[in-house]
Amino acid sequence: MSSAQGFGSNSPRTKLTQSQLNAILLRHQAFRKSQPGGVRANLKMRDLSHLDLSGIDLSDADLSGAKLFSARLTGANLANANLYAADLRLANLEKADLRRADLRGACLRGAVLSEATLVEVDLRDGTLLHYDSSGEMLSHQYEDSVLTSELTAATIRGADLSRAKVANAFVMQTDMTDAILRGTKFMRANLTGSNLTGCDLTDADLTEANLSGARLSGAVMTGCAINRTNFSGATLIGAILDAAQLRSPNIQAAVLAKTLENPDDDLRDILVEHLSWIDSGGKSGKRADLSALDLSGRKLDGINLSAAILQCIALRGARLTGAAMAIADLSLADMRKADLSNADLRGVNFERATLTGANLTGVQLGPVHIQTMSGHIWRANLQRARLGMALLCKADLRKANLAGANLAGADLTGADLSEADLTGADLTGAVLDGAKLDQAIVEEAIGLER
Repeated sequence: MSSAQGFGSNSPRTKLTQSQLNAILLRHQAFRKSQPGGVRANLKMRDLSHLDLSGIDLSDADLSGAKLFSARLTGANLANANLYAADLRLANLEKADLRRADLRGACLRGAVLSEATLVEVDLRDGTLLHYDSSGEMLSHQYEDSVLTSELTAATIRGADLSRAKVANAFVMQTDMTDAILRGTKFMRANLTGSNLTGCDLTDADLTEANLSGARLSGAVMTGCAINRTNFSGATLIGAILDAAQLRSPNIQAAVLAKTLENPDDDLRDILVEHLSWIDSGGKSGKRADLSALDLSGRKLDGINLSAAILQCIALRGARLTGAAMAIADLSLADMRKADLSNADLRGVNFERATLTGANLTGVQLGPVHIQTMSGHIWRANLQRARLGMALLCKADLRKANLAGANLAGADLTGADLSEADLTGADLTGAVLDGAKLDQAIVEEAIGLER
């Protein structure tokens, strides 16, 4: 009898108590350390529902067919573990290490995997098993039956699924915001209605995948295979696409950035109304809203868009030298290689914006002091912004929120980062000659020599 056929038996799972599990974990720990009496944990077909497994080391353990319904596995080490056909519905796997784990045919419906490491995990089809309505695993009648892995309604925010195999899986209504999906295989996967905002899909394979209704604003899709991908109703406004992808016929079914019919006249009218709105303190005119517009390559030097709404705007290669954009909302904007030198960007919102290779020399990205009784300070928000290879020489970044920002290879010569939040920021290869880091939060910064 094959191992898969063995799973097919309808024998009930053995329920383990916390104390019984602890004894198994002690022997597994000894096994991992090559100590006498050590035994690899065999939790095959065991019922571990609702147990607290936080921080435990079950790397290389056999959990095939195990029931881990609503189990707590935060920070657990499950690297190389066999979780074939495991029931992980509603399990909490936040910050767990699942690299190279076998999750074929596993059910992760409603599970929490935020900030988990799922590098090279296998979520392809399993065989011979299925879950009934109560979550019980039953055998199929035929040996060629398929058990599809499921991540429906799971929360996978900020997780790393680089090079994971997710072909044919159900990933519907799943929150994958800011997930790293570099080189991930999604062939024929069903991602209907999922949230992939800010995801890194570089070199991923979405061939024949269903992304209808999915949100991909700010997602990096360069080098991503999209042959016969279903983008019907998918939001690609603010997504980073290469020229070949934009020519793909199936991309036209997506919601893309808009263009103005008469760009010069329309933009001039919008700016006149916006300046009136600024000068009157909002009593006349109209606040500019250029969200989801494509203004790539335009010359907009000295433009005044202070406090304007510019979400998901495309300004690739645009010239905005000396522009006034204080407190403007440029979240999820595509500003690759834009020239923003000497611009007033105090208090701006660049959250998840892409400014790769942009010229931000001499920009003001410090705080704005709001004139109220409380003396509120409005900090510039560059959380998770992509600033790789950007020029930030002599930039004012005092008190700026750069948590999770990518500054790899950026030139920060002479920049003022005093009191800036660099938690989790990637500064690998960044030039920091003469930069000020007084009272900056740098404990979790990557690539920063201390």
